[in-house]
Amino acid sequence: MIEHGLAVAVALFVWWFSTGAILFLNQLPQRTFPWSMTAATLLAGGALWAVVATLEETTVTSAYVGFLGGLALWGWHELSFLTGYVTGPRRVECPVGARGPRRFLMATATLITHEFAILLTVLALVVVSMGAANQTALVTFTCLWFLRLSAKFNIFLGIPNLTVDFLPAHMDYLKTYFRNRPMNLLFPVSITAGTVLALVLIHPAFDSSASAFQQTSALLIGTLVALGVLEHWLMVLPLPDAALWRWAMPGEGTTDSARLNAHESAKPSVAALKTFELKPSEAETAPLTPALMGGKP
Repeated sequence: MIEHGLAVAVALFVWWFSTGAILFLNQLPQRTFPWSMTAATLLAGGALWAVVATLEETTVTSAYVGFLGGLALWGWHELSFLTGYVTGPRRVECPVGARGPRRFLMATATLITHEFAILLTVLALVVVSMGAANQTALVTFTCLWFLRLSAKFNIFLGIPNLTVDFLPAHMDYLKTYFRNRPMNLLFPVSITAGTVLALVLIHPAFDSSASAFQQTSALLIGTLVALGVLEHWLMVLPLPDAALWRWAMPGEGTTDSARLNAHESAKPSVAALKTFELKPSEAETAPLTPALMGGKP
């Protein structure tokens, strides 16, 4: 049971700390971005090497290596997107009044390069992991991708809790592709699918016939998926999720009025707000379209 508790604790800490670290780096001056990306690239390269080196190992240590390696690769993609290095060809606000297929295509253009980069990473992991005993890194990375895609779709379709404070200033245009709505039809599907996936992934951890490697890998990935489901719930529940990573945001030592002014300045323009504030009749007919993200992530 100690080993089980350790795996859950590691997954929780890495999820919380890595998200905060990426948020912190993206709030720094843009002149620091090349240094951040260089460090992230070196880390991702080392992670990939470690993943490949442990593909045929089925120990508790190799499960942690695969899990942390998959997270390090994912972190590189998150950082490259939020710093603006790998996004999409469209980097301007959504025009007021854009609807239907037009809005879908413009939203897709804001992040298509990022999505292709993730897809290439998945394919690379599939190739190197094919037939290997340790698939932890591949499963970790792929689960993160599907969770993030689900989050992007839900944000685009409309959710009540649009947490835009974490977006860096140079990514403000993304806010105009978000939609504020009480609920969308995809959300219950996302929650159900995510919950089922988490239960399926965690199940081997409580199978007495499973090896220590299988149990550890199952707990690490299953806990991460469960946290992803929790992040989905935070899109609709009135909970202060931003407080979890407030330590990673600059200006925590400022006065309340200074924080309020910073929050106000981070809001989208009036023209941007008009983009996703739909009339009731329009909201009912809003199309299913993709929106990342990522983080958080």
